[in-house]
Amino acid sequence: MERLNGKVALVTGGSKGIGRAIALAYGAQGMKVALTYMRDKASADKVVGMIEALGGQAQAVQVDVSRESSIAGMIEQTHAAFGQVDVVVNNAGITLPKPWQDLTIDDWNNVIATNLSSAFLVTKALVPGMAARQWGRVIMLSSVAAQLGGVVGPHYAASKAGLIGLAHGYASALAKTGVTVNTIAPALIDTGMLAGNPNVRKELIPVGRFGKPNEVADIAVLLAGNGYITGQTFNANGGWYMS
Repeated sequence: MERLNGKVALVTGGSKGIGRAIALAYGAQGMKVALTYMRDKASADKVVGMIEALGGQAQAVQVDVSRESSIAGMIEQTHAAFGQVDVVVNNAGITLPKPWQDLTIDDWNNVIATNLSSAFLVTKALVPGMAARQWGRVIMLSSVAAQLGGVVGPHYAASKAGLIGLAHGYASALAKTGVTVNTIAPALIDTGMLAGNPNVRKELIPVGRFGKPNEVADIAVLLAGNGYITGQTFNANGGWYMS
């Protein structure tokens, strides 16, 4: 695995849950980590403090990933703090659990903008620099919902399936540039996003438990340090979906 010490990582939605675990794992590798949040500055600052306590460098950046102008500001702040981004993890997302009968076009647009369009905008802004430097890693956080439909709703499943297609498109286009693009598709990871959804049950998972955020973060570290894997989807779902 390539050395990650000193590389710059941008983790969207890095203040909580899976994003938090990835930010901490990257910090432990000696990477400089910019992690984003939308509202909860205290949680983001806590992650920064944890990375700094390990001797690392980190910065919290407020952003609304559904807005292109806000994404541009996020990237400017990251560049100013640490320089060019080497690894980007498109993790920010929302679930909005709702019966399919009750979905509105506003629900659809909100989820697609936050989960899928944001990943396109962030990736589009960063990959030219990565390609010019002949080194870069792009990681999309999808979901088992992309493969099985999941327990949130078709709007969420579509947004997560779109991330897999987005990764395939960029992986193919960038394969000769030193930039890899991959996807992680977790299922029922024990974070706050599971709360309030009556369809979430451990019994859905063959291994009989929810996943842990660090189990997803381990894959993100692997993908950041590997230059030969690209265009792949890594399933972390306890055997719920077997490819």
